[in-house]
Amino acid sequence: MNQLNGIDYGTKKSTSEVMISLEIDGVAITVPQGTSVMRAAAEYGINVPKLCATDSLESFGSCRLCLVEIEGRRGYPASCTTPAEAGMKVKTQTPKLADIRRGVMELYISDHPLDCLTCPTNGNCELQDMAGVVGLRDVRYGYDGSNHLKLEKDESNPYFTYDASKCIVCNRCVRACEETQGTFALTIDGRGFTSRVSAGQKEDFIDSECVSCGACVDACPTATLTEKTVIMMGQAEHSKVTTCAYCGVGCSFKAEMKGNEVVRMVPNPDGKANQGHACVKGRFAWGYATHKDRMLKPMIRSKITDPWKEVSWDEAINYAASELKRIQAKYGKDSIGGLVSSRCTNEEGYLVQKLVRAAFGNNNVDTCARVCHSPTGYGLKVTMGESAGTQTFESVMKSDVILVIGANPASGHPVFASQMKRRIRQGAKLIVVDPRTTEMVKSPHIQADYHLKLKPGSNVAIVNALAHVIITENLHKPDFIAARCEVDSFEEWAEFVSLPENSPEAMEEVSGVPAADIRGAARLFATGGNAAIYYGLGVTEHAQGSTTVIGIANLAMATGNIGRDGVGVNPLRGQNNVQGSCDMGSFPHELPGYRHVSDSVARAEFEAVWGCTLESEPGLRIPNMFDAAMDGTFMGLYCEGEDIVQSDPNTQHVTAALEAMECIIVQDIFLNETAKYAHVFLPGSSFLEKDGTFTNAERRISRVRKVMPPKSGYGDWEVTQMLSNALGYPMNYKHPREIMDEIAALTPTFTGVSFKRIDELGGSIQWPCNAEAPEGTPTMHTEEFVRGKGRFINTKYFGAGEKVNKKFPLILTTGRILSQYNVGAQTRRTFNNMWHSEDRLEIHPHDAEERGIKQDDWVGIESRAGQTVLRADITERIQPGVVYTTFHFPESGANVITTNSSDWATNCPEYKVTAVQVMPVAQPSEWQRSYNRFNREQESFAAEKMIPRGSELSTSK
Repeated sequence: MNQLNGIDYGTKKSTSEVMISLEIDGVAITVPQGTSVMRAAAEYGINVPKLCATDSLESFGSCRLCLVEIEGRRGYPASCTTPAEAGMKVKTQTPKLADIRRGVMELYISDHPLDCLTCPTNGNCELQDMAGVVGLRDVRYGYDGSNHLKLEKDESNPYFTYDASKCIVCNRCVRACEETQGTFALTIDGRGFTSRVSAGQKEDFIDSECVSCGACVDACPTATLTEKTVIMMGQAEHSKVTTCAYCGVGCSFKAEMKGNEVVRMVPNPDGKANQGHACVKGRFAWGYATHKDRMLKPMIRSKITDPWKEVSWDEAINYAASELKRIQAKYGKDSIGGLVSSRCTNEEGYLVQKLVRAAFGNNNVDTCARVCHSPTGYGLKVTMGESAGTQTFESVMKSDVILVIGANPASGHPVFASQMKRRIRQGAKLIVVDPRTTEMVKSPHIQADYHLKLKPGSNVAIVNALAHVIITENLHKPDFIAARCEVDSFEEWAEFVSLPENSPEAMEEVSGVPAADIRGAARLFATGGNAAIYYGLGVTEHAQGSTTVIGIANLAMATGNIGRDGVGVNPLRGQNNVQGSCDMGSFPHELPGYRHVSDSVARAEFEAVWGCTLESEPGLRIPNMFDAAMDGTFMGLYCEGEDIVQSDPNTQHVTAALEAMECIIVQDIFLNETAKYAHVFLPGSSFLEKDGTFTNAERRISRVRKVMPPKSGYGDWEVTQMLSNALGYPMNYKHPREIMDEIAALTPTFTGVSFKRIDELGGSIQWPCNAEAPEGTPTMHTEEFVRGKGRFINTKYFGAGEKVNKKFPLILTTGRILSQYNVGAQTRRTFNNMWHSEDRLEIHPHDAEERGIKQDDWVGIESRAGQTVLRADITERIQPGVVYTTFHFPESGANVITTNSSDWATNCPEYKVTAVQVMPVAQPSEWQRSYNRFNREQESFAAEKMIPRGSELSTSK
């Protein structure tokens, strides 16, 4: 156990409410029933020696160090596997126990290298510690016979080393892979003396099914599995708790440090969202923060065809402010706007939207949630009254049926996926609605009971068909509906979904899913006990994204699966602070706390504190900004932490809009694709350089703590503040805690939130947190819905606007992969490229054969919007007629071929349905050739301004 992680109690905590009393070493002890003898002793400060035991795993009882004596019982039972019993009298220290433990330790050491002084885990090795605890002073068995000391190291994984010569076969890594991660990639190969840990079938780690989550490394009590950064840098000397800046799970980590350098990131056992687990990104892919590509100096230029000029902070800020003022004087107050980043903190996002409303004087502010989860905000608001998920992640452990629609948690939210899969292995039933056969459909020891392999664009058809079965077969919950919902709206909706046109049989042709499967899934969901719905971008990024979210809410309300543990409607947020950026008022129609800008009472509250007059009309959404730029009426943009050129649809339209603008200000840590169209570049700060909070998918507000000073000299919030002051609107915060205090004062759901309160509650709070819920709200809508009565809304299915035809006979859908993240700006600058170094096009063998495409061939993908070229991956994961790709690499141009089609209510782009043709090609597309020329030119403009190659961690590429 890591030396900076505190006490390891050896076994898991009992949740029993029944208390029992026993005696250990003469001390009277009272613990919950089911507590192990080892943990009972540890909780009272009596530490029994151990090696195979750790409180993150189930008891195993193999190392024989933790033996104890129990009055009236023969032999010496293992304290880790022996439950404490009422009246039990235990001795943990006797001469006989000491003799046994020394003998056991002597056997371990007889086949273990005695290189402690040069070992990378010296000072943080449990074997070393236990040798001292048991008083080992001599080893009678030498190395003359057979031993394992010359076994070769496996260095294949870029992040950790496997040194089999130091393995004590305690099984902790194997158990961590099974119990914590759920990948089952590790086994104990061989028996007796020949037994050793093996990845897969005696494979190197890099070639095995290992997903590099680090659970095995964290569990290892010796130097067998060790981070390469620890080998290079040595043991850390202090740590700080912070929050991961990747997906919406919001994992808590201990950043282990030497001075201002990170040695490693260790998952926090007390983290409420991740409970001591991590994925390859959060655990290992943090080296981008010190990568050589970091831009640390402000730069300006007049035109994007000009080289960059490195300037002081004052000059850059004043230039940016003067340009924004010039544009407003020439084109009007509404000619500029800003974008809030979902990678930045709540406090930073709040300041950007405040800058736009108070300093710019308009509501032209938007965020990346526009292109991912804006339909969630709309759909859940109109049905239930709150634009957020309903549960904690822990809630899934009480689910009996889990419906996953339009999401692949194993790739997008892997830490939560591990928890979900753990519940499925315990017996929960699983329904997956997805065009692809993802890891959630079938993986080690889990298999979906139903996989509704629908055609892209038919989500609403499937949801309506499920509802049809539930209503027509009387599987709904009338009592819940009568007590909690608008009965009139239910009756209208029930009549609608009961129509023959919504039956599974009618929708079979539309969706491609057999009617019998839809009926079986509906019956399971409605009658299987606690049923929870988890959904992702495969729901929201459609022309009917908002309609599907409404349909999901209808299903949950109709079956009474709202308001308690194990149920709920749970959007899986893509980026680390998508929820927070929405909470902070980053949409053009909403102030912080989801209050409409037309609400005069809400506006008056903000005006009183901000000292300005606010506009009552909503501003421009991101797509509107692009269109207005092409029309010559929107000419200036402040973009903090977003890369709209790579992430937004119809790339050529986006770049044309940016080229039409007169001043684009980009604030980021890298010269990203959008920054190549900028006129002002303001260096940003990584999450390791931030103070503030992130809000994850379960509404959990967690602290982000600065572990190193901002490499550019300023935090992102300070840069926004400087720009506001230069524009003439004063901001004078001294610390992000003051910004959160202002947020709390103006946002009803945040009134009880402060940095101090977060710390008091163990590191996080789930909003709403106010006088009614001083410790936060783990589960929403427990007694009544936020809007009062739940509202059912009819969800008529319309076919996608994107139609296949002879010219474009296939449907392209997009998604993510485990090792890369979003636009890849962070993960591409780490060793994660070893797993996924390019975006590829998945195509079914039938479609490939029909076109003469072979594995790894270059293929051209053409849509109504554009063309690009990718390498082919022929697989049956995808169904005939559908192709799939990711969007992590800018040169792939995945969004060159996505169109402007978008959700009817929110303008969320329809990334998931694009009609395309795919054919073999021999050269890049015209767009790719143009991109390569432009990219080389822009990089040459910045090359001399790139920051010198400073201290760079080994996790950097």
